[in-house]
Amino acid sequence: MEFVKGGPTKPEIAAISLSKINLTKNDVFADIGCGTGSISILAAGLAAEVYAIDSREEAITATRQNIESADVHTITVLHGEAPPVLDDLPPLDCAFIGGTRNITGVLEQLAEKVRGRIVVNAVRIQTASSIIRTMQDMGFFEEAVHVQIAKSYPLADDIAFKSINPVYIIVGNTKKVGP
Repeated sequence: MEFVKGGPTKPEIAAISLSKINLTKNDVFADIGCGTGSISILAAGLAAEVYAIDSREEAITATRQNIESADVHTITVLHGEAPPVLDDLPPLDCAFIGGTRNITGVLEQLAEKVRGRIVVNAVRIQTASSIIRTMQDMGFFEEAVHVQIAKSYPLADDIAFKSINPVYIIVGNTKKVGP
């Protein structure tokens, strides 16, 4: 998978994030801030339709190359800034946000467009706090999970572990909003 600054999402984090989204075979899913497309490619095996969105040209290039390498045909790649690019999408069943630029506007747009779960990954505690507060104010915060992964590596003919930066996985459910 091609490397782009800020990506790809580590496989362990992707597994937890996708489990929180709980994709089904009929779902329409958006990956906002798709980076290298790793989440989109994994989601394509679980959902009916996937939209991979990023504002960075290098991310779109990497995503397209990785989708082609994975031989996946259910992903539509969109180059543009969220929230405006979300206007033209059909109603969504769920969404993943891997980038936090314009996060409040993106969450406001998704609150109207998504009829299910929204999962956001954040690496900074201030960003996680802001996302949680925004989801709470909008009435669809469900939970936050702090994940710390350590991976093995060889050390002096033995095995040691090196930590990977922790990630906050914030889950909202727009089905909680309403009467």
